[in-house]
Amino acid sequence: MRNGFKVYDADTHIKPTVESVKPFLSKKALDRYPDFTDYQSDNKIGMASEIFEPPFRHLFRFRSGEGGGEGWGGGKPRILGEAGPRENASRHRQAFMGTVLPTDGGGDWDPKLRLKDMDTEGQDVHFIVHTAGVGNPEPDMEREFVDAEHAYMDWFCGADATRLKSCITITPKDIEWSIAQIKKWGPKKWAVAVHPSLPIGYPIDHPDLDPVWAAACDENLAVIHHSFASGYPGYRDLWDNPFIGRLAGHPWGAMRAVAAVFGSGMMDKFPTFRYGVLESGFGWLPFWAKRMDDQAVYMGYVNEHLEYKLSEYMTGGRFFCATVLHEGEEVAKAVTDLIGDHVLMLGTDYPHCESRFPESVNIPVGWTSLTEEQRRKLLWDNPVRFFGEP
Repeated sequence: MRNGFKVYDADTHIKPTVESVKPFLSKKALDRYPDFTDYQSDNKIGMASEIFEPPFRHLFRFRSGEGGGEGWGGGKPRILGEAGPRENASRHRQAFMGTVLPTDGGGDWDPKLRLKDMDTEGQDVHFIVHTAGVGNPEPDMEREFVDAEHAYMDWFCGADATRLKSCITITPKDIEWSIAQIKKWGPKKWAVAVHPSLPIGYPIDHPDLDPVWAAACDENLAVIHHSFASGYPGYRDLWDNPFIGRLAGHPWGAMRAVAAVFGSGMMDKFPTFRYGVLESGFGWLPFWAKRMDDQAVYMGYVNEHLEYKLSEYMTGGRFFCATVLHEGEEVAKAVTDLIGDHVLMLGTDYPHCESRFPESVNIPVGWTSLTEEQRRKLLWDNPVRFFGEP
C-alpha cells in the first residue's frame, strides 16, 4: 500500500536461470540433456542491465530457428543517419531508468527478496510475466520445459500466493496439451492468466484455439498479450535500428492482437473472456478504437456477425491495458477521459530497466489530475477485475 492506495502491478517480470529451473525438470528432459553445457550461456547482465561477476549463473539457449535470431535483438545495429552498421557494431545495454537497482535474486532464486522490494515500493501484488521455457526446437522437449517452468512458478509464487501471481503459457503447437496445462495449473492460487506463445505468422484469432479459450474461461483465467522481440510484427522492416524496433514493436504487436480479438468475434463467442495487453503502451487506445470502427466498415474482412462496434469491446468491461510510466499523467488523463476509467491498470515493468524502481508507484499515485477514485481503479480495482481477487 502507498499513501492509502492498495497497489496491484499488472506488468512485472522474472527470468529464472538454469540453476533455478533444473530441479523442476522431468526425468525425460534430464535424460535428453544430461549436460546443459552446449545449451546454456553465462548470465552476465541482469534484467536491470546490472553487470554480474563470476561465478555466473546460466540461461537456457535453445535455437528454434523461428525468426532466424532476428527481431530487434539480432543482427548488427545501425545508428540512425548512418549508411549502415559500424564495423564491429553490437548491441549495448539498455539504460536503467530507476535510481536503485532491484534486489538481485528477486527475479530468479529468492521470492522473499522480491517481496521485500514490493514492500519498498508499496506494492501489494505482482503479476509476473515469464517465458515458460519456450524455444526448444524439439516439440516434446519444449513441453517438458514449459511444464518445468510452471512448476518453478508454483514454487516461487508459493512463497506468498496472495501477493505473487503469474500466467500459464499455452501454444497452438499442441492444443490438447495446452488445455491439460490449464487444467493442471489453473486451480492454483497464483495462476490468474493464460499467455499464448504463438509461432510467427499464427494469428491469435485462429479457431483452432477456441478450446483453449474455453478452458481459460472455465478456470476464470484472463488472457494476456505481451509483445516480445522475437518475431514481433514488422521485425524484418526496421532498417537495422533497435530504437525503431523497441519504439514500434510493442505497441504494434498489441494493436494487431486487439484488432484480431475484437474483429474475430472472440468476445461474443466467449462471454466471460477477459483480454488485456501489457507493456505495449496505452496512449494509442482511443486512436485505435476510432480507427477500428471506421476501417471495419470501410474495409470489412472482420466477422460478419459482431454484436458490437469494435470500440465497444474495448470499453465494454472485459478489456484492460497496463500503463507504461513514461507516457505519464497527461496521457493517462486523456485516455481515461476518452474511453473510461475502467480500462487502465498500473504496469511498472519491474525489475527491467524501464521500471523506475523504487519510485514506480509514487509516480501514478501523484497523478492528481485523476480523481482519487480514478487512481484507486488504476492501482487496484481494475487489475482485480481483470485478474481476479488476490
